[in-house]
Amino acid sequence: MTVSTPSKFETAAGHLVPHIPFAFAEDSVGSTLSSLPGNRFDSIEAIYIVDRLGHLCGLVRLCDLLTLPRELKLGEVMVTRSPAVYPDEDREQVAGLAIQHGLTDVPVVDRQGCLIGVVPAQAMLAILRQEHIEDIHRLAGIGHDDAQARHALDAAPTRRAKDRLPWLLVGLLGSILATFVVSRFEQVLAEQVVVSFFVPGIVYLADAIGTQTEAIVVRGLSFNQNGLRNLLSGELWTGLLIGLVLGGVSFPVVLVAFGNIQLAIAVALTIVIAGAIAASIGLLFPWLLYRAGKDPAFGSGPVATIIQDVLSLLIYFAIVQWLVV
Repeated sequence: MTVSTPSKFETAAGHLVPHIPFAFAEDSVGSTLSSLPGNRFDSIEAIYIVDRLGHLCGLVRLCDLLTLPRELKLGEVMVTRSPAVYPDEDREQVAGLAIQHGLTDVPVVDRQGCLIGVVPAQAMLAILRQEHIEDIHRLAGIGHDDAQARHALDAAPTRRAKDRLPWLLVGLLGSILATFVVSRFEQVLAEQVVVSFFVPGIVYLADAIGTQTEAIVVRGLSFNQNGLRNLLSGELWTGLLIGLVLGGVSFPVVLVAFGNIQLAIAVALTIVIAGAIAASIGLLFPWLLYRAGKDPAFGSGPVATIIQDVLSLLIYFAIVQWLVV
């Protein structure tokens, strides 16, 4: 059996191996086992059942085959609902299919349904590792495509700067907006300088909660079948619970250190609200990119971070103005 589709690194064809054990439905377990010795297979996780034209009909895992009576026909024991992919299927979708269905190898068929090979377990691990590296780069706003993501550390410094600057310029504009927000509360800061002491910590915690959510959501969106309402509700409650714990820890610390119960309440309440909002933004922004047909990892980090920064500052100063000043 040979692969007729050109190999492409980003597709199933670039990772499949063609030399795999196959048999026919009318073959017995005993004859199939007897035919295996002496062959050099690229993968032997399963015996693939095909018809006389090569169409994939099902499979029998080797570990199961070894325990079956030798007189049984493969057609009687094969799994007929095994998922398969086409050679031009994106490699990330192949890995996602393997995770969803608990597959070790993923069969590859042509448009007529004829078996041409499998994407083996070792290739799956390589795909997942490479996708993870690309996602980390995109979360940081580095690289507009897979090639840039793969070579983000190999390119010349000028090219690296060119790849990273666009989303960072968006971040710069957001920083200017954040500065404007702080300036609008100049009177609050003038009357209570101690209020400014907590700005870095609040902004950091909001960023950290949002970044955790983005890292989980970016890949989970490809495999999760739940609607936005369920996803958003789950993250909102998660962020709220995290905020309650962090706010509960911060309250006595601020109270003991500064002896101001209103300030302690303001800091704790801000962390609770900012935590819930940051987790929601960490979900919503990648989700919007995903729904738009874009990779949800692309630029999520810099943009979502600046939104979280501005909102956490607004929340903090609004609460301080209400409770403290």
